[in-house]
Parts: sequence; structure tokens; C-alpha cells
Amino acid sequence: MSSTTCQENSGDDATKDPNQNSIYYINQDNFEFCGYNLKIARSTSPNLGVSAYIWDAGIALCRYLEKENISFTGKKVLELGSGTGIVGILATLLGGNVTLTDQPKILHQMEYNIAINIPSACRHRLNVRPLTWGEDHTNFSKDYDFILGSDLVYSSVYYSSLIRTLHYLANPDTTIYLSSALRKGNGSLSFHEVLLPEYFDCLVVDRLTDKDIIVYKMKKIGKATRSLRLRKSLTDCTFVQKQLHNHCTELGESRSKPKAQRRFSVNRRDAD
Repeated sequence: MSSTTCQENSGDDATKDPNQNSIYYINQDNFEFCGYNLKIARSTSPNLGVSAYIWDAGIALCRYLEKENISFTGKKVLELGSGTGIVGILATLLGGNVTLTDQPKILHQMEYNIAINIPSACRHRLNVRPLTWGEDHTNFSKDYDFILGSDLVYSSVYYSSLIRTLHYLANPDTTIYLSSALRKGNGSLSFHEVLLPEYFDCLVVDRLTDKDIIVYKMKKIGKATRSLRLRKSLTDCTFVQKQLHNHCTELGESRSKPKAQRRFSVNRRDAD
């Protein structure tokens, strides 16, 4: 696999995007995945928020793609919440026809990183589009072979929008790779263990226990399967409720007995 020729900049020096006069970038150390040396910069612009960082979950997903020797050659790939673009850029270098997405104010950052990492011969396979979860996801097609996402699960405010977007964009043949950092207090564990399984078959394929990062491989489930799971869930819930009701009834009857009778009953059980 040939290396990609990238524009090099020194250490932590700030570099200016010639197309964006007021936006500066701070270069990070090189990342090497699958034989490619990526130079990923992040913007110092204050309005980018969490999208201006290179999160460990994104690096973990890149490492997983490398470890599993996954090829995207000839495949249609969509990345959600691209941020710096590190995952989508790697997917492009691995042969994919990739669409990177994020909120409109984030796009200039990934476009800068694309310019210094993707050879001109590959640019035709890469597209950058704005996407706000739960709002304009219907502007996209539903024929993606892969959907990628890293550290998308950081605030419960966006969980329903994320689910709605994923469910719309995926078809039954789409493979979704979702790399998530499980954080306390944001409901991320419930999102992955309760909400996602209602709509997707979820398999843990990689785990970084020291950083509480999990990589999931997911497939969208059909309406029939979802209905069966819902009925089973309701049945299980009804069973638990009945068991609880019976327990409370028995407890109430036991407490309503005279003390002497209760002692007698206990002694008889002991004797048996």
C-alpha cells in the first residue's frame, strides 16, 4: 500500500488556512494507520466546541480498521460527526467513496485536513456535506455500505436525534461502526445497552478498558424483528410485574397473620 504525500508543518506551530483569513489551526503529531501518515490539524476557533478535538474514540476506530484490515474499496461510506475528519480521511485512503458530515460551522476544519492529507488523484472519491442530526438527514440517500461514527454519544440532548438519523440512513445491508467513550452522568451506557438494541443488532468488536472505549458493529433490524423484540420485552415486563405482585401479596398475607400463627408456620417449615 503506497504512502500518502502530505504537506508537513512543524510541531505545535499555528498555521493559517489561506482560504479562511480569520481561522487558524494547531497541528498535532502525526497519526499512522494502515501505512498512511496522517497530519491532523484542529482549529482554534472558539465556536467549534467539542469538534475541535481529536478524541480517543476516533483513534480507537482507526486502530480497529487497521487491526481488522478493513477495505472500503468501491464502497459507499458515510461518516457522522466527522469533526477533524480523521476517520473519514482514513476511509478514503482505504478506497472508499466517502461523505464526511458535520454541522456547517465545522466543515472548514475537515476541508483543511482533507487538503493536506488526500492526494489530488483521490479527491473525487471524497465529499463534504453539512448534516444536523434529526433535521436534514432526509436530504441524504439510504444506500450506504458503511456508516462510521466516533464519540457521537456525549450528550443525552442529542440521543433521540442521533437514533433517528442512524435509523433513516441505514438499510438492512449497511454495516455501522460506532466507537464510543462511556462517560458517567451522560446516560451513554443506557444509550448503548437499551436504546440502540431497539433498532439495531449490536456487537462489541473491540474494547479499550483503560479508557472505557467500546467499538460496536451494528446492523439495522427490520420492522418484524423489532415488533417481536417489543412483544418479548412487554411479555418479560408483564412477567416481572406478576412476580412482584405475587411476592407483595404473599408478604401482605404473612404480615396479616397473628404473631403466634406466623411463628407456628415458621416452625413447621423448619421441621419439614
